[in-house]
Amino acid sequence: MLDRLLGRASLKERVADLEAEKRHLERQLDAEEERRAEASTARQQAEAEVNRLEDRVTELEDRVERLQADDGEYAYRAEDRLNGRRVGEILDRLSSVESEPEGVFTAYVADESHLPGPVRDAFGDRASLVARAAPCLAVTDDAGLLSACLSVPVPPEPFATWSDGVELERSWFEPTGTYAVALVRSDLFALGTYEDGERTAFHGFDADLKSQHSKGGFSQSRFERLRDQQIASHLERCRAAIEAVDPDTLYVVGEGSVIHEFEADAAVTRTVDATGDPEDALADAVRSLWTVRLRVP
Repeated sequence: MLDRLLGRASLKERVADLEAEKRHLERQLDAEEERRAEASTARQQAEAEVNRLEDRVTELEDRVERLQADDGEYAYRAEDRLNGRRVGEILDRLSSVESEPEGVFTAYVADESHLPGPVRDAFGDRASLVARAAPCLAVTDDAGLLSACLSVPVPPEPFATWSDGVELERSWFEPTGTYAVALVRSDLFALGTYEDGERTAFHGFDADLKSQHSKGGFSQSRFERLRDQQIASHLERCRAAIEAVDPDTLYVVGEGSVIHEFEADAAVTRTVDATGDPEDALADAVRSLWTVRLRVP
């Protein structure tokens, strides 16, 4: 009775209505956060799947090209994946080529969708194979005796030139001097320091990262927020480990969703699919980084 006399009853009813409306809006917000979290998870899973399938796609490209050749299109005359000493042998052969002035053509083609005119002129009917190999270093000569496209682990700026020999720097293909390779994944870190290709030190650790959401306890959105915080903390730890080494040259490889965080500090960033414990994963990543794909148009 006193509440009605003082007008408090209507105020209490209004408060109750507002609290109910607040709870409704909070449920809507949680639902929207869960939807966004599910989309984020799906995107991360898709990126991981892309990384796993890259090698398989590369293998299938050869078959596709041979089938296209059966339909009248050009195919590569030879293909190979070069590692270690084999890279050096091929570079030695290319470096030994000598000719009259402007008898050898060299170009770095960065984009398959934009093939420079000089490259088209130099390779003629087989220029489409150079485009398919891009990004690559493309080499030929005015007699048609020399023809090669090589992937470049540490790519230069695009160029195209005729000279008396093949224009290349071995540092584009082979590690030299003192440098470091960091493998960065959201759940793992490995860092190796090297001197002319030989590892001199190693540091690695796993991340304490939740890999899946339990149905009980908290919402999917809260799980995603916690996971993002864990990844951010892990990346800060990775950065601190790299800064402690302070390498002259840094190459960062690993998971596409996180390595972009290190682009400003790295000479090269590259997505690789390296698995296993930190030391094994680093060895796998370094092998992928310095692998050179040779194609002969």
